[in-house]
This record gives sequence, structure tokens and C-alpha cells, in this order.
Amino acid sequence: MARNRFDVDETLEAPLNFKNLKKVMVYVMRCKGRMLSALLLSGVGSVIGLTGPMLVQYAMDHSIPEGNMKQLIQLSILLGVTILINVLFTAVRRIIVAQAAQTMVHDIRRDLFAHLQVLPFSYYDNRPHGKILVRIVHYVNSVSDVLSNGLLDFIIEIINVIFIIIFMFQVSVPLAAVTVAGLPVLIVFILLIKPKQRQAYQQVSNKNSNLNAYVQESIEGVKVTQAFNRQETNLGILDRLIEERRKAWMRTVYISNSVWFSTETISQIVFSLVYIVGAYALHPMASFGVLLAMGTYASKFWQPIVNLANIYNKFIDAMAYLERIFETMNEPPVIEDCPGAVELPPITGKVEFDHVSFGYEPGQKILHDVSFTAQPGESIAIVGPTGAGKTTIVNLISRFYNIEEGAVLIDGHSVMDVTLHSLRSQMGIMLQDSFVFSGTIADNIRYGRLDASDADIVRVSKLLCADEFIQKLPHGYETEVKERGGGLSQGQKQLIAFARTLLADPKILVLDEATSSIDTSTEQLLQRGINLLLKGRTSFIIAHRLSTIRSCTRIMYIDGGQIKEAGSHDELMAKKGYYYDLYMAQYREDPEDASPALSQAGELSPA
Repeated sequence: MARNRFDVDETLEAPLNFKNLKKVMVYVMRCKGRMLSALLLSGVGSVIGLTGPMLVQYAMDHSIPEGNMKQLIQLSILLGVTILINVLFTAVRRIIVAQAAQTMVHDIRRDLFAHLQVLPFSYYDNRPHGKILVRIVHYVNSVSDVLSNGLLDFIIEIINVIFIIIFMFQVSVPLAAVTVAGLPVLIVFILLIKPKQRQAYQQVSNKNSNLNAYVQESIEGVKVTQAFNRQETNLGILDRLIEERRKAWMRTVYISNSVWFSTETISQIVFSLVYIVGAYALHPMASFGVLLAMGTYASKFWQPIVNLANIYNKFIDAMAYLERIFETMNEPPVIEDCPGAVELPPITGKVEFDHVSFGYEPGQKILHDVSFTAQPGESIAIVGPTGAGKTTIVNLISRFYNIEEGAVLIDGHSVMDVTLHSLRSQMGIMLQDSFVFSGTIADNIRYGRLDASDADIVRVSKLLCADEFIQKLPHGYETEVKERGGGLSQGQKQLIAFARTLLADPKILVLDEATSSIDTSTEQLLQRGINLLLKGRTSFIIAHRLSTIRSCTRIMYIDGGQIKEAGSHDELMAKKGYYYDLYMAQYREDPEDASPALSQAGELSPA
């Protein structure tokens, strides 16, 4: 899909989604105790701080003209106490708010990560992983300050404005009216510029996402980059993405600064008018103490207005990130427990496909009316050309995708009617991509069965011929594995993944090209261990090397989403149909691999 590219911008609905604001408030309310405490401290500190200009006014109009030094000293000490209390309360508030912010970051990031783990494979197929990663790390960090400090500061500044207005009207009603006269002009300007500002921050979000996606993709593919000498070309692409991000950011700076510039301009005009009106227009003229107090209050009045404008800018920025975060959270899991799903009881391993049809995209069927039954303990090999539907069959057994037509039954229970946990906990799945996590070798093998002992890990590893290479590592099973298995060969990673799968002791085992990265000699040794571990389990094996499936109970040849033929190796070879042609084609490519089976079938003697 087009969106699965690092250089394609993501799109969102133009109107602001207020449902997202409700979801944000869920996280804020979890910290309501801290937030209310911080609000109370700020409110008390602010009110105490606002008494300062009135103390100065009284000193200028009474204490100094009357020469009352004792009163002047008392007022000075009281002014210092108000300043000290305000500073102390502000410091405590910042600590409380920081705790609340980190709690919100933890909760949002945890919920986002938990949701990502249940989203279907199609979600990850359609998006560069870098664009997903940036939401968990960068975007959550970006919104944390706004949800804590920003929200609290917004309320505090509103309270400040209200109290300052009250104090101003106590000092001088005409000058207070002059001070607040510029506020409606600013509000109209902000409302007019708001849509452009939001679009600008959305563009910055897009460009950050694109840049992150490309950097991650480049790091993962650095070996290919160096092999094909693409460094200069890739650097040119990075320069283009950085330049696009810079232009988008500068546009937000211009728009945001226009809000700041307008606020500052209006405030300075009002500040000047207070002195002009107070000194020349009023009759009688305001006293020096009143002018000084009103000038201070005018400054204090417009400072929270400037702060509110800055908070507004941060809020618009944060909303662009929150929309990305909640866009992911709103993504439906698709593959989840159906209403009324029950726990799948311990199974014997009987698997039935009952007229199953399926397609990944609407109107494009991959499987067409597939039906078969695998009895407990049977080993079913699935072969056929690329794109025939082999992996799709095993994916449906594990219910990685919802079944559209027909039914998949395990011990008579439809996989759609049981919980995912109870289904997958009784299955062992080894995919073609042998992913190895960072941690120790033992941690990787124990990944699907945390209660497994060290002895269990060694036993399984020996059966699968993995113990020999593990013991040669610097710290054996406690050797730390690098990210994505760096330092291990593909074959070694596949053996570790094999041990991880089989240690879980599943009743149904799925091996999708499980030995594709193991050399022939190791594979022959490994096959002995596999044959032992397959006993008592229903197994589905997708293999490119046909020599590895000769001993399977049944082989199904899939083509065009249908089972063209099925039977044992000898039966299919004797039939000389699809499987026979595939086997002979592989023999011509690798005579040593195929000749033993052909010899047993009487078709060909070893050279």
C-alpha cells in the first residue's frame, strides 16, 4: 500500500477529534490528587504574590510621604515574605507536577505498547516500523509536559488573570478597563490563525515520522547499503527528508511567533495607555502610587496572557502528536477473542479444515474450499509453488487471521470460538524468519516457557544439535545475544528458534521453512531430533527441501489455493503427478539431496 513508505505523509481528519481529548483526560484524572495539590499550591502562592503591588502602592502613597519608617520596614519585610512564599510554593509545585507527568507518560506508553502487541500483522505490513516506533518514544514524551505542566499552567494562568482583574478594579476602575480592552482583539486573532497553526504542526509530525522511518530502515539495511555502495544516494535522500522537516518546522515557527508577536504588541500598547490615561486623561489625575501599582498589575495581567498564548502553541503542537498516538490506539485489533469465547481444553491435536476459503484482500482469494483432516500425532507436509497458500493454511490454524468462509476445528472446537491464549498456548510455531531477541541464549530458548529449567533447555538443545555451538560461545547458554541476533549465523539463529519452539512442548507444531538456513550436514543430524520430538504431536511442515519431509505421514501438494493431491511420499511418487514433477525438478538441481529417496522408490540408483 502507498502508506507503507517512509516518504509518504500520513493523513488525519481535518476537524479536531474531541473524543481524543476525553481519552487524554482519563490519564489526567489518574493523577488528580497530585494535580489538585499543585493547583492549590499555585493558587495560594499566586494570590499571596499579587498582594505585592498593593503593598508598594500603600508605601508610596502613605508610608514614605508620612515618613513612617517603621511601617515602611514592616511593609518591606511583608513584601519579601510574600515573594519567598510564592517561590517556595512554585518549587514544590514543579516537583509534584513532574511526578504526575512521568506517571502519565508511563500509562500512555504502556497502553500504547500493549495495544500494538494485539494489532494484526496487516497493521505492521502497511506501515514502516520507524513511524510506529516514533509514536511510542518521541510523541509520548512530547505530550507529557502539556498534559501536566501545560494543563496546570493553563488553569493557574486563568486564575491569575481573574485575581489580577479583581485587584486592578480595587485600585482603579478606569485604568483596569483600559488594561483589559486589548484582550478581545487578541482572542479574535488567535481564533483566525488556529486552523493554519494546527495544520502546520501536523506537517511537522509527518516529517518527523518520515525521517524516523527512513533512519530506522537505513540502519536495518546497512549491510545491503554498503554492499551496493549506496551511501551517497542514501545521504541525498536523508538530506531531502531533513530539509522537508526544516521547512515544516520553520512554518510553525512563523505562525507561532505571530501569536507571540501579537500578544506582546497589544500588551505594550495597553501598558503605555495605562500611564497615558492615568497621567493625562483622568480627572483628578491618578496618584503616583496608583500609577505604579496599575503599571505593575498591567504587566502582571498581560504576562499570563502571553503565557496562555505560549501554552496554546504547545497545546496545538501536542494535539498533532496525540492524534497520531490515539490513531494507533483506535486501530481495531481485528484478531481478538470473539464474544462468548471459551477456554480451549487440553487437546489431543486433531485438526480439521472444513470448506475453508480465505483472502488477505477483499475479492482476492488465496484459499478455495480447502478441506482435510489431520489426526492426532500425524505429520503433514505442505508443498507447492510460491504463493500457493501454504503459509496461509498454517496461519489460519493459529488464527493469525480471521476465517471468512468455512471453519478450522481443533478437537472439534472452532478456532473462532475459543480464546486466543488458550489456543496458541497449546501450539508451537516456528516461522521462516528466525527472530532472536536481545538477552542471553537461555533467555531466548526459554521465551515461550518461562518456568523451564536449565536442564530442560540443555536437553532440547542437544536433541536439536544446538548444544555443540552454544557450548563454544564465550559464556555458553549465558552468552548475551546482540540485537536481532547479531554475531550469530542465520543457521544458529534458526536452531535457537527451533529449541524455543519445541521447549514449549506443544500438541500442535508448525514448522514454516524451519530448516531453510541450516546446512545439509547439520540438517541430517537435526532431523533425528525432530523425528523424536514430532512423536505424539500433530505437526504441519512447510519445507523447500523435499528430502526433509519424506518420512511425513502425509504430503499435501497445494497450488492455486487448492489441494491438488495428497498422500505419502511413496504414494505420490508412484502416482507421478504434481509432487513427482516437483521432486524430479529438485533432483535435477540437487542430485545428492534427492537420490536416496528416488533409490528407495525404485526410480533411480545412486550415481
